[in-house]
This record gives sequence, structure tokens and C-alpha cells, in this order.
Amino acid sequence: MTQQPADPTRITIRRGIPADAAAMAAHMGEAEIYAGLLQLPYPSEDMWRQRIQEMGSQPGKDLFLVAEHGGEMVGNAGLHPAGNSLRRRHAMMLGISVSPQAQGSGVGSALMAALLDYADNWGQVLRIELTVYSDNERAIRLYRRFGFEPEGTMRAYALRAGRYVDVLAMARLHPAPPQLP
Repeated sequence: MTQQPADPTRITIRRGIPADAAAMAAHMGEAEIYAGLLQLPYPSEDMWRQRIQEMGSQPGKDLFLVAEHGGEMVGNAGLHPAGNSLRRRHAMMLGISVSPQAQGSGVGSALMAALLDYADNWGQVLRIELTVYSDNERAIRLYRRFGFEPEGTMRAYALRAGRYVDVLAMARLHPAPPQLP
């Protein structure tokens, strides 16, 4: 079934909740989605319910967002601690996925804007890191539009469909870090 692209003015961004587990399992189970991420095929609803509960159990640690259009999940994104070290608490990892039928319709931009607003204005985040498959040109363009810069290529980083593939490491520093008055 072919769907119309999402209308960016009608995209709702909200925090994910455990009741989103079934929609997340279906979304992340799409071949076009898991092939572009470090996810495995056949995710379960129980696995996603547990992940979402864990992300929501420690306020301020993780931010997990869901994008909806017409009551249907069309994407999700998150910011997650880059490590447990006190010396890295200024850094977070970013993850994002957009349903194939909604790609190119503003969903990714809406999710990125929400994540960066949180990071820059509320989360005390100086550095946001991500990895993206080096052949994912659409995602790389999105990240560049939001200020991410390449930091290097990691060769044979992950197994995807029976082949080892490279990823690009990208990061964004806060464009105007908070200052004392």
C-alpha cells in the first residue's frame, strides 16, 4: 500500500511510552529500517516494551521520542548517554529512524529539531555523536543540515545483510554553549 508523505505541519513529536512497544516492534521490523541501523531482524514487542521502560525509568538519562502522523508512528529518535564515565556526561549518542513511506517528508527534520532543542536548551549536552552507514546519503545530508560534521570512517564496522560495511562517525558540538551572565 502506497501512502502519501507526511505533512510536516501535522507531525506530532512526543516522548515514547511503553504502550508504543507494538508500533516500535513493527517499525523496527521493517527491512528498510533495520538494514539502516544496528538493529536485528524480528524484534519483539516485549523487547521494545522493556527498552522503553528502561529509557523512561531514569529521568534525564535518555530521551526517547516518537513521531506520529495521523495517529500512526512514522519515526522515532533518541539521545542516550555516550558512556558511564563522569568525564563523558557532556556527550550523548543520537539514534533516529523514519518509516520508508515518510522519508523525505519532514519527519526526520522534526525529530532532529526536537532532539537538538532538548540537548541545547535543557539537557546540558555539549557533544552529540552518531554513526551512519557511509552509503546512507539521505541521512548524512540530514545530519549535515543540523550541524553534524564527519570525524572519520570506521571500516568494516558492522555486518549488514551478510557483508561488512563502513560507517561514518559524525558529531555536533553545541553551537552556543551556555555562558554565565
